[in-house]
Amino acid sequence: MIDGKTQLIAHIGHPTESFRAPMLYNPWFARKGIPAVVVPMGVRPEHFDAGFDAIMRLSNLRGALVTMPFKAAAMQRVDTHSLGARIAGACNAVVRLPDGQLAADQFDGIGFVRALQRKGLKLPGLRALVSGCGGVGSAIAASLAQAGVDELQLFDIDTEGRDRLAGRLREHFPQLRLRLGTNDPDGFDLVCNATPLGMRDEDPLAFDPSRLAPTSLVADVVMKREITPLLAAARERGCPIQTGLDMLFEMIPAYLEFFGFPSASSDEIRETAQLRY
Repeated sequence: MIDGKTQLIAHIGHPTESFRAPMLYNPWFARKGIPAVVVPMGVRPEHFDAGFDAIMRLSNLRGALVTMPFKAAAMQRVDTHSLGARIAGACNAVVRLPDGQLAADQFDGIGFVRALQRKGLKLPGLRALVSGCGGVGSAIAASLAQAGVDELQLFDIDTEGRDRLAGRLREHFPQLRLRLGTNDPDGFDLVCNATPLGMRDEDPLAFDPSRLAPTSLVADVVMKREITPLLAAARERGCPIQTGLDMLFEMIPAYLEFFGFPSASSDEIRETAQLRY
């Protein structure tokens, strides 16, 4: 039941049709009797600055989840941000502090790495390819570097954005073997699609599946469907896979702590989740 004491967590992005967070957080809040709710709030790109500022002034707002295409833009509208968000150049969560300041952090990379580790993948020494250097891809690249991968290859058609990410990674992880190459997955232990490709039925695949080795773990951040066309093609090649929801479920415990709510395990969130496609 939503009443006057309910604390809001805005889920800001555009479009909102693929948002899964309300179906994950809200059932858990209800079971725990926590007076909070995640509400999708669609903001068109041309209205983001004014829309974000207005939402953040709501008196019953605890904070916001920030998703595509605003993860980088939100960094410019907060007072403080974590080291992880600074390296990624993007955030996906903003909390309002008691003094009214806005603090930002990023959890895409944290959730991505935790999900890999939960599957038993040992990251130190691996070769990884990340296609897509926007908000989510940048966060994943930063967390992979922090987790100790040996080599990281970045690909993005936006070469300027890719190069800015590479500069931040070189500054903070000088030991990392960093390459700016193609999206050819041949020879990589871990292959990640961090682009929006796969959200629409007519999208091409982010990688050529014929170039995948059966030992390569293939991850996709797209959450519009659990098994994307890329993941289906990878499974046909015999590859282990990681879905966008795997990453999301591992992020939520960290999000809850960030917003000041009681802690939960990813298994608890899975148990209460009410996902629909």
